Amino acid sequence: MKHEVKVPAVGESINEVTIGQWLKKNGNYVEMDEIVCEIESEKATLEIRSEHDGELKILVEEGQTISIGTKIAEIDDTVKKAVQKEEETKPKTIEKESPRPETAKSDSEKSQKISPLAAKMLSEAGLKAGEVTGTGPGGRITKADVQKVVNDGRVSEKKEAAEPAKTEQAERPQESLKLTIQPITTVGRNEKRVKMSTLRKTISRRLVAAKNETAMLTTFNELDMSYILSLRNKYKEPFQKKYGIKLGFMSFFVKAACIALAEFPEVNARLEEDDIIYHDYCDVSIAVSTPKGLVVPVIFDAHQLSLAQIEIKIDYIANRARDNKLTIDEMTGGTFSITNGGVFGSLLSTPIINAPQTAILGMHKIEERPVALNGEIVIRPMMYIALSYDHRIIDGKESVSFLVRVKELLEDPSRILLDV
Repeated sequence: MKHEVKVPAVGESINEVTIGQWLKKNGNYVEMDEIVCEIESEKATLEIRSEHDGELKILVEEGQTISIGTKIAEIDDTVKKAVQKEEETKPKTIEKESPRPETAKSDSEKSQKISPLAAKMLSEAGLKAGEVTGTGPGGRITKADVQKVVNDGRVSEKKEAAEPAKTEQAERPQESLKLTIQPITTVGRNEKRVKMSTLRKTISRRLVAAKNETAMLTTFNELDMSYILSLRNKYKEPFQKKYGIKLGFMSFFVKAACIALAEFPEVNARLEEDDIIYHDYCDVSIAVSTPKGLVVPVIFDAHQLSLAQIEIKIDYIANRARDNKLTIDEMTGGTFSITNGGVFGSLLSTPIINAPQTAILGMHKIEERPVALNGEIVIRPMMYIALSYDHRIIDGKESVSFLVRVKELLEDPSRILLDV
């Protein structure tokens, strides 16, 4: 009997996915619960497992974008495993009898576990498989691995190294002019075309929608980080010894935001047609940068967690995000977002609302600046903070007051413990 393999529902409002890579080849024998394929949704990469034993027939190739519920393969359970194994051994015998350079090269690439899409990208970039570290199942090289190497600049370095012979040959007819004319080089004139991933297309669509469909404004303030820095330096060693992770700044901002959100519920609400939905809880979304793009996992019920629990949760979801292991549930929901551009050196920015939320808090780089304090000029570690908000729900008074409250709590963290 032939069993259909269909794309499952992967989350609310997600209507299509892209076939990332097939981990089994067409005609392979697969066993029940064995991973056969990876699909990319607009939020995460998901694994498709076989629900039966049998021979796999692939119907949709890698890189194709398809709708939820589409049949992508069939599994024929009438094919016996022993027969399949016998068929798989036949090509090996042929290769030993008549080896050819081209075949040997192909087999070498296969032994290194390279997805077809990644192999194509390797060829286009002029890279060899040995120059890329595979992070997929069993060390398999994925398109993300190749893209990372390309982004790191190794490709351009390689192309530059290949140019001298060509440049030298082009200079020979002008040897008499070498003293007055510099040779024209083509370094930096290369182009490449890379198809946008499903995640990147979704990010683009959502950002444009947020700009076009909300009345977005941004208000700014600055805060003195002296107290938090002092507190962090004093307790960072015992904190790491007890919990096994470093004490960062994000937990202070999450805790301060939760207190301020309770006082200004409009900032923690969402707009649904003509209704405003208020929340009596705080599910805080944290923006995390990954090789595939920006993802926003959620710290659920953050208002009920201690600083240490928040820090542990941040470390957990950030690592899962970078390892591409986040589930749809971990990225669904969220009533308010926080993003930290300071880790990349950003001094000031206007973050974009993570719809359908109505506000997002932006953190930035800590920089020593002269400030006036009690009639004197002193140097303090200062940070600009920004709140982007939907003016359809949140008025200027609420947005400014919210940011001032966050500033007040962070400049004197003892207020967080006392809730005053």
